[in-house]
Amino acid sequence: QVRPVESGGGLVQPGGSLRLSCAASGSIFSIYTVGWYRQAPGKQRELVAHITSNGSKNYADSVKGRFTISRDNAKMTAYLQMNSLKFEDTAVYYCNAGAPIATLWVWGQGTQVTVSS
Repeated sequence: QVRPVESGGGLVQPGGSLRLSCAASGSIFSIYTVGWYRQAPGKQRELVAHITSNGSKNYADSVKGRFTISRDNAKMTAYLQMNSLKFEDTAVYYCNAGAPIATLWVWGQGTQVTVSS
């Protein structure tokens, strides 16, 4: 089974930016819709963005205009560029395939994003 590796998280001040990466070797990466999810403490995991195999993008209202999802099929990697970060963006961020209706990969360890002053 494919277990993605998420990276790029960290501590950032409000208004700052981070770029997350999701590497998924061992998969036919290019055929999958890939989604970025996040889970804040005490809350359910939520889908924040997904990108189809042909590059169509969708965003949750809470991140629209601030986050940008992209992919590089040759590198089997998806990205999430996060700008204008807010306190409420603090969460562990995960990626998975099959969004929004399924999760096809084993969940990775995620990458922690903390927005704090």
